[in-house]
Amino acid sequence: MQGLSQRVLWHIRRQDLIRPGQRVAVAVSGGADSLALLRLLAELKKELGIILFAAHFNHRLRGCESDGDQKFVEDLCTKLRIELLVESGDVPAFAARDHLSIETAARRLRYHFFEESLASQRLDSIATAHTLDDQAETVLMKFIRGAGTRGLAGIYPQRKIGEGAIIRPLLAFRRAELEHYLKSLNQDWREDSSNLDLHHVRNRVRRSVLPMIEAELNPSVRERLFESAEIAREEDKFWEAETAKVVGRVACERGILVAAFRLLPIALQRRVMLAVAGSLGVQLTFRHVMELCELAAFDEACAECSLPDGWSAKRIGNRIELVAAQSGKPESYDYDYPLILGEENAVPEIGCWFELTVADFSPEYNPRDCLPVHLTTQALRVRNWRAGDRFEPAHSGGPKKIKELLQEMHISGTARKLWPVILAGDEIVWLRGLASPYCPKVGDKVIVVRETPQKAEC
Repeated sequence: MQGLSQRVLWHIRRQDLIRPGQRVAVAVSGGADSLALLRLLAELKKELGIILFAAHFNHRLRGCESDGDQKFVEDLCTKLRIELLVESGDVPAFAARDHLSIETAARRLRYHFFEESLASQRLDSIATAHTLDDQAETVLMKFIRGAGTRGLAGIYPQRKIGEGAIIRPLLAFRRAELEHYLKSLNQDWREDSSNLDLHHVRNRVRRSVLPMIEAELNPSVRERLFESAEIAREEDKFWEAETAKVVGRVACERGILVAAFRLLPIALQRRVMLAVAGSLGVQLTFRHVMELCELAAFDEACAECSLPDGWSAKRIGNRIELVAAQSGKPESYDYDYPLILGEENAVPEIGCWFELTVADFSPEYNPRDCLPVHLTTQALRVRNWRAGDRFEPAHSGGPKKIKELLQEMHISGTARKLWPVILAGDEIVWLRGLASPYCPKVGDKVIVVRETPQKAEC
């Protein structure tokens, strides 16, 4: 059997991920996967004919542990004589400002660093150490949440960013194989304690769900999920090309031509709707896509449907026109959904998922997005605010009308009408963007509210 490095080399060449003469940086966290990738590309750099760098982003979420990761990576790169690019960021502040979960904020800052490094260092690519195990976890999570071929394609081997790319040379290799490789080199690695926190969905999938499926249903489930992603990726590539061929024939200014649209198979209809809406900056959920397809299917004069962010779609003769909020507002902005702990709860009207998990409070969490754990005994739900609603912000001395609070926050138009609140029973306990008087201490059990963008996939 070929050694790991030669199989990685074959995979890189087969996928055309790296070419001779390129400047490549390995994203190194200090964990086993990224260290294996760094050591493998250091071993192969002469054969590949590349100039090798390393890049480390310190999220500063785990205090001394995060700084220890950075020092570990710095020492290794000095030993291997590899130039290291280092950056850090205030993840909690960024998450608070943009109403993101800590995980989403960390990823966005990390990839922003990658994009800046590609430009400032004239790099051709940044290599990340995603493995077959990561791919299996991602595909299973997408399937559970609900996804089409684009989502089930999972992690792509290569993603273009401007003139450069993010590449994943280890996507076909198991994590256990990489750890065995490091042990053969007597190479230590760092363990991220947050990977043990089962409040994170990915950690539950990694440590509980997939091992259960392997033990009781299919011992090769990770490989089968990886293969499914390969199939979905090629299918999606084909349908993207087909969509590009037909969208010009059926699209008109701010909409579609119904007669030509009806001639398309449903698979293309869905993708054309996504493409046309996307060109206008409208992100659709699957429900919205199907409502638009139904709008085209039936000859109902002046029919219309509501879309996210205040947009609407109107049937006007042989056209379906997408109308922005200021020129055509939907009749109702109201929504009201129950929130189930530990699950991703969709709120299509604002294009978001809400996930509520119980955790021990720590500095990585924004107190603004934490609720007292005793509220788990009550029915929790998310809805848009209504006339007469009140909320007590921190340090305010008492409840205030939400209408006035949103005015103070300069939230206007459709965004104001759709602004979400969370209720425990009949009491509003959370308002997006404002902290409540509740101030948890480190170690307290809390309900963490995470809000992430929702995208449609067909």
